[in-house]
Amino acid sequence: MRNVKVAATQMSCSWDIDDNIRKADALVRQAAAEGAQIILLQELFETPYFCQKEKADYYQYATELESNKAIQHFKQVAKELKVVLPISFYEKKNYARYNSLAVIDADGEVLGHYRKSHIPDGPGYEEKFYFNPGDTGFKVWKTRYAKIGIGICWDQWYPEAARCMALMGAELLFYPTAIGSEPQDGSIDSKDHWQACMLGHAGSNLMPVIASNRIGFEEDEDSQITFYGSSFIAGPQGNKVAEAGRAEESVLVAEFDLDALETQRIEWGVFRDRRPDLYKMITSYDGETLV
Repeated sequence: MRNVKVAATQMSCSWDIDDNIRKADALVRQAAAEGAQIILLQELFETPYFCQKEKADYYQYATELESNKAIQHFKQVAKELKVVLPISFYEKKNYARYNSLAVIDADGEVLGHYRKSHIPDGPGYEEKFYFNPGDTGFKVWKTRYAKIGIGICWDQWYPEAARCMALMGAELLFYPTAIGSEPQDGSIDSKDHWQACMLGHAGSNLMPVIASNRIGFEEDEDSQITFYGSSFIAGPQGNKVAEAGRAEESVLVAEFDLDALETQRIEWGVFRDRRPDLYKMITSYDGETLV
């Protein structure tokens, strides 16, 4: 038996970076007090979701990993509380900019970082203006408590990403997120669709999925988004173990036996019975032209 407790959190964000870090710190401490060992904060929590509009002024929020305020702060918190913390941040590397995430182990050391692979581009979610496509490839980290794979927001809509991380040995999948209403059409509510995609990752890989979204109303000129929270933790059958509401600051905690889950994955045979020799078309854009 190898039990691990995981947590998902959600909160609103302002333009006060220090205050956002303080709020995130309080949620991490609450989760740790409830026994959580791996605690997920939402995507780009240092600021509001600045990608609503294309503004060069927002490039200033990018920092190098070594000088990022949130990472430096949570390195100390992780060491103090002996928890693993994936920290989302806007990364500057020379003239490139990435939507990135640093994984801090329970001793406060950064194990490495991941750069978001899938970059969306649409009304209110103008990320291609701010971020280069991630060039790290999918990653799995062996932390003190578990092997974890992490995708960032739009990555969570792609079953290929979840399967790749599972094949690389992940035992848990984490997705920090920023998603809400669609500025061009207020009648669209993607909450159930958003959750269903990740529940599918959990069920098809027999692997828990932890997703943290932001909450609150954010406005930039004529663009408005109400982030719908609904952060959740899914069990290995694609079942929701815990779910937050749409508007309240929350901490969710769940416990899993990783050894039992590994045995279950083997018994089901979903990895044994794979046929990678038949999947070549997945490397193409049109289903025919192979690269």
